[in-house]
Amino acid sequence: MPVAVPPAPGPSLLLSVEEAAAELRIGRSRMYDLIKRGEVLSVRVGGSRRVIRESLKAYINRLVAEQAAGDADDAA
Repeated sequence: MPVAVPPAPGPSLLLSVEEAAAELRIGRSRMYDLIKRGEVLSVRVGGSRRVIRESLKAYINRLVAEQAAGDADDAA
């Protein structure tokens, strides 16, 4: 008899494209565009595309760094 494994506590490691888009407050098409351009990493699990949660954090960190660098260039 298979043993049911309870879900891991805390946030999921993998998100659906729709969930990832909702996390960033962007549309589904924009999320697919970010995936296609390699700005956000995803994997296939069976027939589904899943976005790696840590990839969303890395994407946000890159945006912040790029904008901070742009602000520093503007101030110079």
